[in-house]
Amino acid sequence: MIKIDIPAFGNLTLKNIVFDFNGTLAIDGKLIAAVTKHILLLSEKLDIFVITADTFGSVEKELAKLPVTLKIIPAHNQTEYKKNFIIELGKTNTIAVGNGNNDSLMLQEAKLGIAVLQKEGLSANTLKNADLLCGNILDVFELLQNPQRLVASLRS
Repeated sequence: MIKIDIPAFGNLTLKNIVFDFNGTLAIDGKLIAAVTKHILLLSEKLDIFVITADTFGSVEKELAKLPVTLKIIPAHNQTEYKKNFIIELGKTNTIAVGNGNNDSLMLQEAKLGIAVLQKEGLSANTLKNADLLCGNILDVFELLQNPQRLVASLRS
């Protein structure tokens, strides 16, 4: 669990984190270097979920030995599936991280929505619905290991 008070943003008690896979944790279906190490560290604080349509058909292999719960969704209505997944988990204690257009409502619903801009780009809709933008996934992991950085970015 991560607890932090961000002035004018709110008191956060975070229990879950939901990641998109392609464009967020992976590029072209392959985990980004160092993501494995960071997932292992983060799993000591949060329950980790990955929700994806698995564009490259590689997610099960890539995440096989990691402490994550995987949800593969169908090719249609992905935006709604992801949004509803956040609601089912409990949006008041969940972080969502993504980059694609189908992540936009997931980031909007979560207590903390983080967009990432990497090699696959970032949907303008997702950016609009994010609370925070990070330049890469490793920055997201570092923010969560050093939550005072969230205060610096999100306070009003």
